[in-house]
Amino acid sequence: MLVFWKARLVLLAVPKTGTSAYEAALGPHASMSVLDPPELKHAPVYRYNRFFRPMFEKMGAEQMELMAVVREPVSWLGSWYRYRQRAFLDGKPTSTRGIDFDAFVEAYVGTERPAFANVGSQSKFVEPRPNGTGVSHLFKYENQGAIIGFLEERLGLALDLPRENVSPRSELTLSPETEARLRQHCAADFALWERAR
Repeated sequence: MLVFWKARLVLLAVPKTGTSAYEAALGPHASMSVLDPPELKHAPVYRYNRFFRPMFEKMGAEQMELMAVVREPVSWLGSWYRYRQRAFLDGKPTSTRGIDFDAFVEAYVGTERPAFANVGSQSKFVEPRPNGTGVSHLFKYENQGAIIGFLEERLGLALDLPRENVSPRSELTLSPETEARLRQHCAADFALWERAR
């Protein structure tokens, strides 16, 4: 999570949406960079609302706007799947080594997710709170031009994004049946991505 105090903007770090590259490029310009622990770095709206919003309001920033980036759901799950194939996870319950992508997605949409498929939900991450706290600026990961343009204008800087935290390549094929189950199970995530800029 990156906080730009003067611009009254908070960039939420939705996992697997290029946040490491934005941290590398924008970290030096941020008023606050929350990088650890992961539960705070990747604070969803509900956690921001509970911990950060009250603190910012006490410091006089009642108009902080939230920005988030969401990824097409199949691509987002593919990024998680590839990330969890990395060697440092070998032998751990979160590893996807030896599991194909179709089986990973089947486990994700199942009733009890095993550790390797327990990766949360983008729609839950940005879900607005009853008090009105929510994301004001929602962008598609696939529309990097719009994201960069918005940040450059809002923050008054030129942005050069590095490639960071890139997962290894692997086959991401879904059977029609699995994709249909995913689209039904994750309808809120697909709808969220469709309405993002």
